[in-house]
Amino acid sequence: MAKAKLKTSENNASVKDFLNSVEDIQRKQDAKAALQIMKNITGVKPKMWGGTIVGFGKYHYKYDSGREGEMLKTGFSPRKNALTFYVSSGINKRPELLERLGKYKTGKSCLYIKKLEDIDLEILQEIIKADWEYMNERYG
Repeated sequence: MAKAKLKTSENNASVKDFLNSVEDIQRKQDAKAALQIMKNITGVKPKMWGGTIVGFGKYHYKYDSGREGEMLKTGFSPRKNALTFYVSSGINKRPELLERLGKYKTGKSCLYIKKLEDIDLEILQEIIKADWEYMNERYG
């Protein structure tokens, strides 16, 4: 039986072309700002993951079930409803930062921001930096 290919996998699509294709002007500007922030923090060249995620770095995982694969260490996606940041170490582990961030929503490992002007960019950078350091300590 052939292994199913993951939808969210690293590929060679152009990050620049993807970001330029974002229709909403505000979301496009915010995505380009997010790209610069994440490049500065990670020092890693961004890669597309699937068709809509800009990822930085990757790690290998293996579940007890035997399923394994690779996933981005951190990244973001300019979704229709919000700019989504993927915080793999778990966003709710940093309540002291979230209290000072501004207007946002969270998921298990996601931080949803409507507009970057609604948040404190320095706090966002602290969250991304802490997550990047955690992922590098855990996965190398």
